[in-house]
Amino acid sequence: MSSAHRVLAAIRGTRPSVSFEFFPPRDASAEAKLVQHVAAATEVRPDFVSVTYGAGGSSRNRMDGSVRLTRAIDGIGGPAVMAHLTLVGHTRGELDGIVQALAQAGADAMLALRGDPPGGPLAPWVATPDGYDHAVDLVRVMRRGAHDVGVAAFPHGHPASTGPAQDMAALAEKEQAGAAFAITQMVFDAPPYVELVARARAAGIGLPILPGIMPVGAAASVERLEAFSGAPLPSELLKRLDDAATNQAARAAVGIDWAVEIGAKLLEAGAPGLHFYTLNRSDTAAEVCRRLDLTGRPEQGD
Repeated sequence: MSSAHRVLAAIRGTRPSVSFEFFPPRDASAEAKLVQHVAAATEVRPDFVSVTYGAGGSSRNRMDGSVRLTRAIDGIGGPAVMAHLTLVGHTRGELDGIVQALAQAGADAMLALRGDPPGGPLAPWVATPDGYDHAVDLVRVMRRGAHDVGVAAFPHGHPASTGPAQDMAALAEKEQAGAAFAITQMVFDAPPYVELVARARAAGIGLPILPGIMPVGAAASVERLEAFSGAPLPSELLKRLDDAATNQAARAAVGIDWAVEIGAKLLEAGAPGLHFYTLNRSDTAAEVCRRLDLTGRPEQGD
């Protein structure tokens, strides 16, 4: 079972942390297969896995899916679990209850997110009646239970932001409210991450910032990746993918090679670890870890 503060200890540790992100499947059969997949992924012994908060369906179904997957992953032992939570569709009272449910399900830490409006990232934000407006409000809710809390950071700017100054002010407010670490939206190269960290340190923000990456070769379309990350893919990466054409094995290899290259650059630049967006497939992320010699993590308690 989960023990407290394993996620934060890994991120603040002396060696780079490794984490994989998964999302709750839509049915019990797919969930069982995913839990088996997560168990197999522990071959590379990530420090923690994160469970996202569903973007579709009813509020109750989203909550149940995240709580159920958190409990199932915690039940197999191994890496700690970080549970995501968003404000979308929930009242303040409901959020209090969900935080408690996630903690009881075995979440070692939580990621506080505003979440996208129902109309998408660029749609106007409308708070739920008797709900909250900002992720910092959720940070405070989580901290009332003494949970370790992470937040999002945006190398290419938050969709609703007026610019870097506003992004830094928001991140500073979250840190002051008790956030202990941040994880970035997906980055496809090292400079945007390095520049984000530099802006944060110049603004007096001291929390560790993990870069989020994904081996993109066999993933969804370029357009969907760019919409998901808020950033264009580098031209060199696009060229390599184009050269691979429709050969899925070749495209997967391109994605792994690119992730190894930028992963090495990120770690060299001082990143405290790597957070992998897996799209529920951790095999390519595991290969990146092997090639960066990030496997063989010490057992918790060693």
